[in-house]
Parts: sequence; structure tokens; C-alpha cells
Amino acid sequence: MKSLILIISSLFTFFCTPGFSMQDSLGKKTVYLLEIMDNIDPRMNRKVMLALEDAENKNADYFLVHMDTYGGAVNDADDIRTMILEAEIPTMVFIDKDAASAGALISIACDSIYMAPGASIGAATVVMGGGGDAAPDKYQSYMRSMMRSTAEAKGRNPKIAEAMVDEKIEVEGISQSGSVITFSTSEAIKYGFCEAQVRSVDEAIQRQGIDNYEIFEYKRDTTEHIIAFFLNPAVSGFLILVIFAGIYFEIQTPGVGFPLAASITAVTLYFIPYYLTGLAENWEIVVFILGIVLLALELFVIPGFGVAGILGIIGILTGLTLGMIPNDFFDFTFVPSGELFVALVTVILAAVIAVGLIFMVAPKVNQWKAFRHIALAGTQSKQEGFTSSWYSDELLGKEGIAHTRLMPSGKILIEEEVYDAHSRGQFIDKGEKVKVISTEGTSLTVKKIS
Repeated sequence: MKSLILIISSLFTFFCTPGFSMQDSLGKKTVYLLEIMDNIDPRMNRKVMLALEDAENKNADYFLVHMDTYGGAVNDADDIRTMILEAEIPTMVFIDKDAASAGALISIACDSIYMAPGASIGAATVVMGGGGDAAPDKYQSYMRSMMRSTAEAKGRNPKIAEAMVDEKIEVEGISQSGSVITFSTSEAIKYGFCEAQVRSVDEAIQRQGIDNYEIFEYKRDTTEHIIAFFLNPAVSGFLILVIFAGIYFEIQTPGVGFPLAASITAVTLYFIPYYLTGLAENWEIVVFILGIVLLALELFVIPGFGVAGILGIIGILTGLTLGMIPNDFFDFTFVPSGELFVALVTVILAAVIAVGLIFMVAPKVNQWKAFRHIALAGTQSKQEGFTSSWYSDELLGKEGIAHTRLMPSGKILIEEEVYDAHSRGQFIDKGEKVKVISTEGTSLTVKKIS
């Protein structure tokens, strides 16, 4: 009986130990899977960051990247490879087809590399955003240093890694001057840049000696789905339309508040998703706000429409456009030409549509029943008793004399009654004859009678 109690007590202690799970008792390993099947840019940077955080929170045993990419932005590739190098769990990559340029850098940062038949790794020369010409040497030098240090950190040949970037570097028996290194699967295995050839993610896991495992694949949560929705160019274009329309109707109907609230909401929904993904930067938002301020000054403070108004419109359009693309303070070296084109078309087209709708819709707004609930749509006519005049129209055309000197304001005397009056810039001496030419406002407007 004592032995039975001792066994039960031991089992209870074992199963109730903090951090224990049935998976642990069965020896099952958790493999966290992340797909990198697109360009390396700020959005992918954020995706990798969230995936690594989630993998560590779930106490995953391995982190596996399923890769097929032609590369992307160097700065984002640097961030991703740094996160992988600093990861507390073992990292693997399965190159399904291509790991070029930034993809090669990220792959080399992983502990283990597996490649499918026909896959390739290398060709890490930094190219311009258009994808054709090589970037200036300062970028090549930066990429060489990252490839070299990453290869050294993972025990791979640093000279081969550098030769994947610089065509001038020769590696005896592997490459000649004039061409960068791009390894096939068999070549990568031969020179230590691939552990084995596999045909699937499962085979890559099993090659690690893991038989009892489960795969947890990264999936965007609700917040990320919402962010992705607002990053859609069509949605961004609609928000831009609301921004312009809201600003216009607020100017036309000051004090209503609803158009301004709609415009502010649209601005918030426009910039926050791009800011969170690293596309919109602080200075781009400042340029947009400065454009709004300049436009407001032109409309409400500075007479006419000139330099401030034009600069304001340029600032608004610039902030909206640059917020959509990963430029580095007007440096478009690594911005894909396609993304720049989409951003320009989205902003300009939305602005043109907004202006067109404003001219079509604005004259009809006062006829909408819904609008009448939040704004005074009628006309306060004089026939209905509404007037800005302090005095009766009966005084219009009356003659009198200056009771005091008008410089140009003063007092006049009409039929023994004293009234406040002013001339239109003319000085009138006391006792001179005057005639009332307007009764609007709080004082009579008069002119001197010759």
C-alpha cells in the first residue's frame, strides 16, 4: 500500500511540474513554420518579427522558414537576419525554389539550410529598385560585410558568401572574376551551404532527426488582417477621397464638424497601417500635416491663392504618396518601380476623383434630408426678417450733417437724431452735409455732399 501511494505521489509531482505538458511527456516537438514567399520589405520585416515573437511565446522547439524569394530591401534583410541570428530557438530554412540576394542572406543566417531539387541560393548583388543596374559600391560593400559576418557566425565559408555579392572576388575552383556565385542544390551541399536535398517541409524536419513533431504555421491575427485590409491600394484610394472631400466640405460649412471628423478618421486609418509596417515614417506624416497647415493659412489668412496654397497641396500629395512606399528620405534606390507607380496612381487618381465628385455633389448637398439634420441648409433672407443691419432701411438716402468730425468714423445728425456713422476712407469735417448710402452693419455708411 505504501509503495502504491509513493508511485502515485511521484506521478502527481511529475505531471504537475510547471511547464509540463502531454506533448513533453510524449516527446513531441513543436516546429513553428513561417513562409517567406514574397519580396523582402518592411511588411515582411514585421511579419518575421511577429512570427519569432509568437514562436518564443509558444515555446516552439524549432523555427522553420519556407522560402522562395528573389530578395528585396537591404535594410529589411539586415533586420530579419539579425532577428534570426539572435533567436533563442534553433532555426532552419527550406528553400523551395529561390533564395536570391536578400533571401540568400536570411538563409545563411539560419542554423540549417535545406534545398529542394532545382533550387538555388546566391546572386546577392545589390540592385536598384528597377531590378536592373547594380547599386553604388557603398551598398555592395555593406552587403559583402553582412554576408561575410553572417557566414562566419554560422561556420560557413565567408569568402564564398562575399563572392555571392561581388563579381570581382574569385574563389579557386568555384568562381572566376566577372560572375557572382549562385549555387544549385548539389553545389550548395558540396561547399557547405546546404545540409541536404529534400522535397518538402516534412522531409526537412525529419532530416533534423525529428520524428515526433507537430507543425504550427504562422497565421495573421485579426489585427494583422485589418492592417492588411487598409494597405490595399483600393482602400487607400478611398480614404484619400474621404480626406479631400472632408477638408472641402468643412471649409464650405465651418462649424459642422462632421466632415472634419470624417477627414481626421480617414487620415488616421490611412497612415497607421503604413506606419506600423514601417512604410510611413514620422517625417512623411509631418510633411502631410505641414501641407494641411499651409493650405489652411492660404484659405483663411492669406488673401488670394498663391505660393502657400500650392506648397500645401504639394505637401499633402507628397505625404500621402511617400507614406505608401519604403523610401529612405527621398532615396528611391531600393524602391521597386512598380510600387512607386502604384502609389502615384493611387494618390493622383483618388485626388482627381475627389475633386470631380466635389463639383458634382457639392451643389446638391443642401437638398439632402440627412444633411439638413446637421447643418442649416436654408437661406436667411431679408424678406423673412433676417438682416445684418443695425438701422432701419428708412434711413437709406437721408441727408444730415456731421455732428463730429468723421476720421473716417464719427457721429452724424439726421432730423435731430444722432447716429454712429463712417465714410469710405474720406475725412469729413464737423458741420458738413452728408448722405446715407448704406445701413448695413452697426453704423451708417455716408458720403459727403458737395
